[in-house]
Amino acid sequence: MTATTVTTAQHPAVQLAGGEAWFTVCQLSLLTPGRGVAALLPDGRQVALFVDRAQQVYAIDNRDPFTGAYVLSRGLVGSDGGRPFVASPLLKQRFDLATGVCLDDDEVSVQAFAVRAV
Repeated sequence: MTATTVTTAQHPAVQLAGGEAWFTVCQLSLLTPGRGVAALLPDGRQVALFVDRAQQVYAIDNRDPFTGAYVLSRGLVGSDGGRPFVASPLLKQRFDLATGVCLDDDEVSVQAFAVRAV
């Protein structure tokens, strides 16, 4: 069975880049500003999705590189100098939502995904 999401201008969809194509993850209305949501990608990886109050969508790998746990979608969202981040709920390292770079250890990062709302 294949799931299909019907999108209109009133209900934009969140899409991630998957190689040369974009695929729909969920409707934007299902995301709450300041809270993350985990989604399973077609290749089995997990992504953490976030939306801010301006409806800017972010997607990073859901795996915390410091613990190996898939928990970043449950982290605390904030900003540092105008840069949005999520703090891991376990050890509190902060990851830039736009780049995936750890703000507390610049040698560590998570993958940031190209994402759009259409």
